[in-house]
Amino acid sequence: MRLIYACLQEVPPDNAFEKNIRRELISAKEIGVTFSDIGALDGVKESLQEAVMLPLRRPDIFKGDGVLKPCKGVLLFGPPGTGKTMLAKAIANEAGASFINVSSSTISSCWFGVGEKNIRALFSLAAKVSPTIIFIDEVDSLLGKRSNNDDKTMRRIKNEFMSHWDGLLSKPVEKVIVLAATNMPFDLDEAIIRRFQRR
Repeated sequence: MRLIYACLQEVPPDNAFEKNIRRELISAKEIGVTFSDIGALDGVKESLQEAVMLPLRRPDIFKGDGVLKPCKGVLLFGPPGTGKTMLAKAIANEAGASFINVSSSTISSCWFGVGEKNIRALFSLAAKVSPTIIFIDEVDSLLGKRSNNDDKTMRRIKNEFMSHWDGLLSKPVEKVIVLAATNMPFDLDEAIIRRFQRR
């Protein structure tokens, strides 16, 4: 009994922003999509098993900064209806990872500074329930190219996302992978594309 209580004490409770993000959290058991449900794409499935599933299942192999550094980002792109979202669900299911489905409505807010706090809550919650796949469908709508005409709020959200994803605030021990899908990969910001080690 004491051991169970000690384990529960280690994880801090969700703050208000994490509670909002938790609504988008789906456990691996609830997904129900497997690679066998997806026709063809054998080469893509094999690449995803090596890049995403193996580091989540065997983190002891992928230690350090060398060749076996775990992949932090995967971009799935192609025309509509080619199975990008189904691949993401199958990865989460078969890897036994939590799945957080992120959209613009999950992150953005009309209040100043709340978008950045939602990004911070997204990554802190993902670390709590790791291994975790953060999935962004139509990623170009959220993390598109930055320009001088950008809304300042969206620019700050993109910067916050990058700093938590693979910047000073990220921790190598966290088993969090950002998986994104888009029909228009060339509309993404260059800094975002660089963070997707596998495409």
